[in-house]
Amino acid sequence: MVTFWVALLATSILIYLLLDGFDLGVGMLCGLARSEARRETMLHTVAPVWDGNETWLVVTGVIMWGAFPLAYATVMSAFYIPVIVMLLGLILRGVAFEFRSKALRSRWIWDVSFVAGSFAASFMQGAMVGALVEGLQFSNGDYVGGTFGWLTAFSVLCGIGLCFGYSLLGACWLVRKCDGFVRDAARRHIPPLAIGVLIFLIVVFAYALAEHLPILQRWTDRPYLFLFPLVGAGAAAVLATSVLRHDDYWPFHMVALIFAAAFGTLALSFWPYMIPFVVTIDEAAAPHASLAFMFWGAGLFVFPLMLLYIAVGYRVFRGKSAPAVDHY
Repeated sequence: MVTFWVALLATSILIYLLLDGFDLGVGMLCGLARSEARRETMLHTVAPVWDGNETWLVVTGVIMWGAFPLAYATVMSAFYIPVIVMLLGLILRGVAFEFRSKALRSRWIWDVSFVAGSFAASFMQGAMVGALVEGLQFSNGDYVGGTFGWLTAFSVLCGIGLCFGYSLLGACWLVRKCDGFVRDAARRHIPPLAIGVLIFLIVVFAYALAEHLPILQRWTDRPYLFLFPLVGAGAAAVLATSVLRHDDYWPFHMVALIFAAAFGTLALSFWPYMIPFVVTIDEAAAPHASLAFMFWGAGLFVFPLMLLYIAVGYRVFRGKSAPAVDHY
């Protein structure tokens, strides 16, 4: 039963990274749009799905709270500030998304708010992952790192890196969903963003080697983990080829595969810890009776229905988005 809920938690996190990742990426790229019509076109591509994408963050939190309460309490005590800032960023995005369509003279304020909220949420998510990879300060299972114990040079680097990664995912989404000037501009963004992600990965690996981070020991103990970087490298090669050939379909799928490979690397590097390297999955899990009770409701019915809802939604809104009228 514990394995079932670990699998659901991992699936929820990955779905959130991919779906809200391109959503946040489009939000950040809106700051580079040269006209109101282009921003409108970009927002049209996420309008039918953005609120459903963020639902997977709620699913992740609920699974953590219900199935792994110790991990939930520990993570919240360490990441109270970044979680609050992330949620405020997501709230600001939602408000700005709705208000900008009704505003006239103040529309620029909501445009800036949408971009800023996207940056805040993306950066904080990356910073939290970086803090987990680097390791938090614990004593006898209790977090003792203080309010800003999560804030280090490495976590800031990871926050910036995830902003690049989400922006790359968002650019590939725009290539897939748009035509004309918006698609061409998004395609031009892909090479510098991809180079930024590559530089980030090199710097992170060099930092891990220099600081002898504990996670590196996992790579020597589990050589099969090198399969994931190989998959990511293959996806990057296909991404480069598809961009050169002006293909609209493959870039998004290849970047999604790169994200999946990176997530698989981290997940298996952490295993069997829920909070590396302090709390194991078994220690964090709720009693078997609680997990079984949740299985018959959330696990057996709610989760599959959500997957079906997402599949149907993206099926209905497949294809290119209608462009807004641009003026030059």
